[in-house]
Amino acid sequence: MFDYMLTKEQIKIRNEARELVAWVPRQMILDMDTDTIKFPKEFLQEAGRRNLLGCRYPAKWGGRDMDWVTTCMLMEEIGTLGYEFACVFGVGAELVCDAIIRHGTDRQKEKYVLPLLRGDIFAAECLTEPRGGSDFFGATTKAEDKGDYYLLNGQKRFIVGAEGADFFLVYAKTNPEAKPQEAITCFIVDRTEGVEVKYLYGLMGCRGGGTGRIVFRNVKVPKENIVGKVQGAYSVFNTMMIPERLGTASMTIGAARPALEIATEYTSRRKAFGQTINQFEGVSFQIAEAAMLLDAARAMAYVTARAVDGGTDMNRIRRMVSQSKKFITESCQKVVHNSMQVMGGIGYTNVFPLERIYRDVRLASIWTGTSEVMSMIAAHEWYREYFQEKARRKTRDHEQDAQEATGEEKVYDDEDMWKKGW
Repeated sequence: MFDYMLTKEQIKIRNEARELVAWVPRQMILDMDTDTIKFPKEFLQEAGRRNLLGCRYPAKWGGRDMDWVTTCMLMEEIGTLGYEFACVFGVGAELVCDAIIRHGTDRQKEKYVLPLLRGDIFAAECLTEPRGGSDFFGATTKAEDKGDYYLLNGQKRFIVGAEGADFFLVYAKTNPEAKPQEAITCFIVDRTEGVEVKYLYGLMGCRGGGTGRIVFRNVKVPKENIVGKVQGAYSVFNTMMIPERLGTASMTIGAARPALEIATEYTSRRKAFGQTINQFEGVSFQIAEAAMLLDAARAMAYVTARAVDGGTDMNRIRRMVSQSKKFITESCQKVVHNSMQVMGGIGYTNVFPLERIYRDVRLASIWTGTSEVMSMIAAHEWYREYFQEKARRKTRDHEQDAQEATGEEKVYDDEDMWKKGW
């Protein structure tokens, strides 16, 4: 943890988070991994009781008026319990709350945000559909205007908290004839008649979060439950990409941290050939690489958090958040890999929690936007940023700083070849 980057108040919240982590019974962790616990309501209730949910939201709505740096720190600490603890912690208190705080009405905040941050009720986000994950605007879930309400029909898939949520943030098409970005509306949907958890997934890791497929059949959604504007879900989706991806990145740091700590302890005690194995470069260099990657990941998260807190241009934020999500999740997977590697065969057993951590963090580079989607966004925004900056101000043309810079060998297409007489 970069204590020197935190204020006294942030360190206080950090310590409160560590107290919550210490409170969690060992059996709760084990029962979640075996799906004996389907959804950790008791954990979220305790987090709410300690006022740790949604710390960056206004105090009048149950938060603590903090910022993104605090949130990243908090998500890292919660992640040390296990990746799924951080997932269920973040889905309700960060993703769903973010949409309602930013785009909802005061009535919605009073009805849903206040009790959610107290830990009295639970929420889930319904984005992905069976027919596709990254194709958000290809959603087939529909909501028909029936006058006083909308009639919702469709299915959502891989929904963390499907089993335990009291209400859902659902994206549905309300104007199928409109352009994709102008066709979707965001709704708050209570768990009521017509809402059915059809299937619970058997997951490789990240168990105990009640991840399932939800079917909506003729669900009546009052118009007062629209978040933002009708056909305005694109704006909601855009702002939610920050908590969805920066939050995911931060919690992955926390999930990987225990793996490195366990491996450090183990290699300092395990002996071979008459000495502890951390004396061998083949071991210590892997620990060093893991520590370096974890520090680099945390630094990237904090820089991005500072950019968001400072109101940096949204296009730059999109690039930074996407880069952070890809780099941090992949780096943390490498941290866990190295930690297991230096422990050898015992790390592959359930004598140590490395195997659970390994299974859990594999999700990190898949959910809330795959690494490939993050690269696509980062590339798009980088090219745009580069040419905008080039047009905005005069800078040195570094391309000309070569001996043959003005020669005829610079060929970019067929037309260039003919012009140069090739």
